[in-house]
Amino acid sequence: MAKLGKRTRASREAFAGKDNITVEDAVKLIKSCSATKFDETVEIAMNLGVDPRHADQMVRGVVSLPNGTGKVTRVAVFARGAKADEAKAAGADIVGAEDLMESIQGGTIDFDRCIATPDMMPIVGRLGKILGPRNLMPNPKVGTVTMDVTEAVNAAKGGQVQFKAEKAGVVHAGVGKVSFDEAKLVENIRAFVGAVSAAKPTGAKGTYMKKISLSSTMGPGVTLDIASATGN
Repeated sequence: MAKLGKRTRASREAFAGKDNITVEDAVKLIKSCSATKFDETVEIAMNLGVDPRHADQMVRGVVSLPNGTGKVTRVAVFARGAKADEAKAAGADIVGAEDLMESIQGGTIDFDRCIATPDMMPIVGRLGKILGPRNLMPNPKVGTVTMDVTEAVNAAKGGQVQFKAEKAGVVHAGVGKVSFDEAKLVENIRAFVGAVSAAKPTGAKGTYMKKISLSSTMGPGVTLDIASATGN
């Protein structure tokens, strides 16, 4: 068994025995224990009482974090003609049609968000098996299939986060950087939890939010008091 480094041991000791703590205390703990050479992402994981295999229990949505994500988001847009020009003017990193489809089929996925105009969906639909598992498939429910490509690109670049429940009913996302001010991280976390709460599906039975955990990219996790996370 590999020996743990001093920093890792110190972090684990600091986190030991701390469960169901307030969002404010969790953020302070994560910031105080971060010792990497890069600016870690603060990550949230929410265990929900749903089974996404049932259509009426799927949880998905989008939220614009009030203080952004701290991440540079690369955006690809499927569009032609004037809409392609609009996407480029809005700051999209990659714009194309069949050429973009072929590039993705060839294994090049150099973007974090994918947007498409409605007329492009027959092309984009061929990429479902590639983009779907990566949560990159454009979807009108989260505003990534739209004629207003300027708004969609600006939202993606401005801190908008998509979320979707995985097979085990877990939703996870990055909600900021360790370097963020504590109050801004707390605000982002509560905004994200609020959006997931609002996305509760009609088929959800019993306890919806079972567990909420917070961690940094390389650090251990800590469970949050759910009432504190929701701001209640």
